[in-house]
Amino acid sequence: MHDATPRFGFRLLAQDGAARTGEITTPRGVIRTPAFMPVGTAATVKALYPEQVKAAGADIVLANTYHLMLRPGPERIARLGGLHSFMRWEGPILTDSGGFQVMSLGKLRTLSEDGVKFQSHLDGSVHMLSPERAVEIQCLLGSDIQMQLDECLELPAEKAEMKRAMELSLRWAERSRTAFERMSAPGQALFAIVQGGVDPELRRQSAEALVAMDFPGYAVGGLAVGEGHEVMVRTLQGVVPFLPADKPHYLMGVGTPLDLIESVRRGIDMFDCVLPTRNGRHGLAYTWGGRVNLKNACHAEDLSPLDALSTCPAARDYSRAYLHHLVKSGELLGSMLLSWANIAFYQELMAAMRAAIADKRFDAWAEETKRKLAAAPDA
Repeated sequence: MHDATPRFGFRLLAQDGAARTGEITTPRGVIRTPAFMPVGTAATVKALYPEQVKAAGADIVLANTYHLMLRPGPERIARLGGLHSFMRWEGPILTDSGGFQVMSLGKLRTLSEDGVKFQSHLDGSVHMLSPERAVEIQCLLGSDIQMQLDECLELPAEKAEMKRAMELSLRWAERSRTAFERMSAPGQALFAIVQGGVDPELRRQSAEALVAMDFPGYAVGGLAVGEGHEVMVRTLQGVVPFLPADKPHYLMGVGTPLDLIESVRRGIDMFDCVLPTRNGRHGLAYTWGGRVNLKNACHAEDLSPLDALSTCPAARDYSRAYLHHLVKSGELLGSMLLSWANIAFYQELMAAMRAAIADKRFDAWAEETKRKLAAAPDA
């Protein structure tokens, strides 16, 4: 009998140097790449309606396995019809494995070959997150793209420690894949995560071992954890050539507009980061003229819009003076408008990159855009 469920797939549409534009196909829709995924940690992109996220241009959002496993719980979300209907997002959803959050708990967790035992930051209850349980949770949530459980180290770290964590992550990748084959629904995909810190040889070993396991997509994890922009870019330059050209490349937890541009230049297709919404809640806006700090007094009587070039009503239709007032007053509307404006800017940035790659002018576009974005830092 013919299975009508669309398969997960990826196709390249154009390349300019290492920069690529393409499409990821999922049963819930197509993701245009390079893609930026707004972070919906607890089944919500903070301070935004789902309709605003979609209208801003996002094809996919990210949700967090760790937070959802603790509250309201994956079994409850499954009983309620799955994550998509629960949060009223009809498009694709990527869930991380929960590993990064668990590793950041420090003394509240204990690592072993089996997985990570940890105490909830909410009530102190004890939980075990194994590769199999991480996949089970993501399958209960019903996410379209799922991530293997890995160990993410804080950098800098000793080479022996980076090697140990990388090799453990490889063993967990194999276990995650076996569990996924048993539990997943048609059209879902499990991505592997390349680890190895900032050591080129460890990164190569990790990539080659994971490619041999034949995952439908590959993430670069363990960056944006304190190593700095230049080191991150150098690490990417060393690892992306070892990833399959016909599979999506995902850089986890990154980043600033500069990070995105330089990572796309080196062959990355997917990103997620809390910066646009987190900074929006703290009065910092991203515009085509650079970052704008709405807390600054220079905006108090400025009737010009945040960004006249933006397609987003939050950036285009409200004065800087009003946004300054909202931020200084601690009004919720300030967080809502600036988060909306920032998510829209990030989507406009990705759309501009896709167009520049298609037109074979990415390098020229990148240099001009970087110059503009640096023009008025934190004005």
